[in-house]
Amino acid sequence: MDLRKLDRVPGVASVMTPFPYSVGIDAPVGDAQALIRQHGIRHVPVRDGEQIVGVVTDRDIALGVGPDGDEARVSVRKICATDPYMVDIHAPLDSVVHEMAARNVGSAIVLRNGKLAGIFTVTDACRILGNILVRRFRNPDDDEAA
Repeated sequence: MDLRKLDRVPGVASVMTPFPYSVGIDAPVGDAQALIRQHGIRHVPVRDGEQIVGVVTDRDIALGVGPDGDEARVSVRKICATDPYMVDIHAPLDSVVHEMAARNVGSAIVLRNGKLAGIFTVTDACRILGNILVRRFRNPDDDEAA
């Protein structure tokens, strides 16, 4: 997406990760950990059936299970955040990032008609900010490796 050509704030849908992996609330923590490791992610939406009820992070797992914990015996329910920040797929990106900062959270779960549609993370926000800064301030003669 070329942000220089935009004439208004884009919606979160244009920059979210669509169709994120998710884990059931009663699944063992090892299932969430496997998704995190396999896909190089840090946030996993938690569902109860089709309803999103939380989010679990790599940090939640490290703190909740500990270095010598048994990931197979602890359920996601015991360590996930049950009050995730959730937004509609049409939410304006500026509102989403401001609210993430105000809540001090690392992700926004994106819903379409109440169903999981995507996830927007701090990593996504940093990527966008980096792109804006490069496009706005980088001199075409600058060395890309600098």
